[in-house]
Amino acid sequence: MEKFSFRETVRERSFAEKSAPAAAGMEFSELCSRVMDIFFAEWEARDNSRSALEIQKKAIIGYEKEKNYFLSRITEIVESLGASGAEYPKWYESLAQGIYHENWGLAGLAQWFSPEYAGSSSAKIIGSDIYFLDRGRMKLMPQKLSAERLDRLLKAILLLTPEERMDKDYHEAYLLDGTRVTIFVPPLAKKDRPSMIFRRYIVPSLSFEEQARRGTIPKEAIPLFKSMAKIGFNVAFVGAVRTAKTTFLSTWQALEDPALEGVMVETDPEIPMHNLLPGAPILQLIADGDELKQISKNLLRSDADYFILAEARDGIALDTAVRIASKGTKRMKMTFHTRNPRQFPLEVATEIVKSTGGDLQLTMMKVAESFDYLFHFIQLADKSRKRLKGIYQMYLTDKGEICIDPICSYNPVEDNWTFNYIIGPAQYEYGRESDYEEFENMQLILRALAEAGPFRSEVG
Repeated sequence: MEKFSFRETVRERSFAEKSAPAAAGMEFSELCSRVMDIFFAEWEARDNSRSALEIQKKAIIGYEKEKNYFLSRITEIVESLGASGAEYPKWYESLAQGIYHENWGLAGLAQWFSPEYAGSSSAKIIGSDIYFLDRGRMKLMPQKLSAERLDRLLKAILLLTPEERMDKDYHEAYLLDGTRVTIFVPPLAKKDRPSMIFRRYIVPSLSFEEQARRGTIPKEAIPLFKSMAKIGFNVAFVGAVRTAKTTFLSTWQALEDPALEGVMVETDPEIPMHNLLPGAPILQLIADGDELKQISKNLLRSDADYFILAEARDGIALDTAVRIASKGTKRMKMTFHTRNPRQFPLEVATEIVKSTGGDLQLTMMKVAESFDYLFHFIQLADKSRKRLKGIYQMYLTDKGEICIDPICSYNPVEDNWTFNYIIGPAQYEYGRESDYEEFENMQLILRALAEAGPFRSEVG
C-alpha cells in the first residue's frame, strides 16, 4: 500500500483548492462538501480512486493509519481555506473529525465510539434515526442521517464483506475492535427504513464483590460462588439478552486455576479470555454451525481440562457441550438464552434434536446429566439493573426422572434472596470426589445461608 501522505504533492494540489475563496463563516455542511470536492479532485488527478476506497474501508474498520490520513489532510485543507474556526456539531470531537465522519466515516454514529459511550453495548440506525443504548435504555440521539448519507454509509460498511453479494437484504460485518454490524435492507426492511445494528460486547472485569455492590448478586453468597467454582461443577448461566450472564461467567472463569488447560468456543468474539486469565493455556475458537460441526470431533478428542461455550445458540454447539460433558469433563461453563430455567433440558434437547436428530426424551436426560447448576439472570424494569433470579441444581434420578430444584430465589418486592439447603445426589458424589474439604466448606456455607431466613421459592 502506498504511503498515505500528500505532503510531497503540495505543489500539485487541486485547482478546486487553489481557486477556492476563503471559507470563513461557511456552514458546516458546505465545508464538508468543499473538502470532499477537493479530495475527489486530488484522487482523480492521481488516478487512485480504487486506493481511496481501500483507505476508506480500513479507516471505517478502525485502522489508525488510515484514519490519520483523512484527519491530517482534512486539517491541511481547512487551514488553507481559512475555515479552522468553523462551528461543527457538538457530537463530534473536533472539526476535522466531524468533516471526516460526515463525508466518509460513520456520520453521527461516531459519537458511540467516543469515551462518553464506552460502556454502551449497542447502537442502532433505523432510517434517519440514530439510537444509543444508555443506562439500559435505547436513547434517540439528536443527530440524523439523510437518505443519501445512509445509503453511502451502508455501501461503505458493505466494503468490509466483498465476498458477499451486494443484492442480499441481510449482511453481517465486523470492525477492528470486534463490533458486529448487522444490516437489514429492503425488501427485508421497509423501503424507507433500512437499518443497521452495532453491537459490541462490554465485558467489564467485575469481581463478585463489585457485582454485589451493584445489586446483581447477594453479597452473602459470594463465598458460596467461590467455593462452587473451586470444586469445578458444570454450570450454565441462563436468561434473556443483556442480563449479565457473560459478566458472571467471566468472573467465575477468572477464579479458575490458570495451570489448567481450557478450550473456549464462541460464535462471536465476545470474551477476551487472554485478558481475564493472562498466561493461562486456553484455546480460543470462533466457530458456529458447520464450522463447529467440523471441529466437534476434535474437541471431543481434546485432552483439555474444561470447556467454555459462550452463548451456545444452536443445536450443534449444544450437542457438542452435552457430548463433552458425557465424557466426564467437568468445570464446563456455558451461557444460554432462556426465560425459564425449568425448561432448560427441553429447550436444549429440542435444539439438539432439530440439528442432529435423536430421541427428545433421551436427549433431555443427557442434558440433565451434563450440568450441575443453572444460574438464572434477569433485567429489572430499569434495564440498567440486573439480578440473579435463582440458582437451580439439576440431576437425573435412578428412575430417569429430571429434577431441577431451586437452592436460591430472588424476592423482587424486598430486593433480597433466600436460600434452600439441598444437595442433589450427583452434586454430592462429584463434590466429595473433586475436593472433599472444599465441598464440606460449600455445604456449611449453603446451610448458613438457608438458616438465615425462610426459603421462598419461585417468588416474582
